[in-house]
Amino acid sequence: MNVKKAGYRALSFVEHLGLFTIAILTAIAMGIEVWVVIKNATVTLADLLLLFIYLEVFAMVSLYLKSGRLPVRMPLYIAVVALARYIILDMKNLDTERMLGLSGAILIIALAILVIRFGHLKYPYGNSDRNS
Repeated sequence: MNVKKAGYRALSFVEHLGLFTIAILTAIAMGIEVWVVIKNATVTLADLLLLFIYLEVFAMVSLYLKSGRLPVRMPLYIAVVALARYIILDMKNLDTERMLGLSGAILIIALAILVIRFGHLKYPYGNSDRNS
């Protein structure tokens, strides 16, 4: 076996180990959040958004394992939900400037998602971009 193949196998192993670690830790975090919801006997919008973020991380890992690539839009979706969750959790303590800044950040990320999606539809890389 040559050095190039061994290096590729080693990097592939580390990559899969990292993805597996992310999936396991996400499952643990999700379980902890579900336990908190059960213990408190209430479900808040912040809880649901956090669980949604965990599901998006699972979807990202799954997509990466299936296709070997990760669309840039997936982390951007997670960022939008995370910012919305932050606004919901800390709404009472946010001043006007911070609220405008967070809203602006969500708007910029949403516009970036639209631009990326338009770019993939208008200027695809090839057959691999048709389903993204």
